[in-house]
Amino acid sequence: MLLIECPYCGPRDEYEFSYGGEAHIVRPKHPEKLSDEEWADYLFLRTNPKGAYRERWCHAHGCRRWFNVERDTLSHQIIAVYEMGAEPPRAARKGGSKP
Repeated sequence: MLLIECPYCGPRDEYEFSYGGEAHIVRPKHPEKLSDEEWADYLFLRTNPKGAYRERWCHAHGCRRWFNVERDTLSHQIIAVYEMGAEPPRAARKGGSKP
């Protein structure tokens, strides 16, 4: 079980949260210009690394706000927690995960 530090409510049990997938996915500026294959890639293809991975979480049974977590997918250790729209903390960026 994970203990997730909600940036708004503090540490809470993982059962209070909903996983939202990979963080920092940018929606295409002109989706109508994409081919069906390109649109499907945007919707469904995500990285699946071993190690540091940035993901979105929602505190569904608390403040109901979204935030980002950088988590090691092998150990499940949470490296950093930061608000949506914020840059990952400096220590987390050194970990070798995506920019």
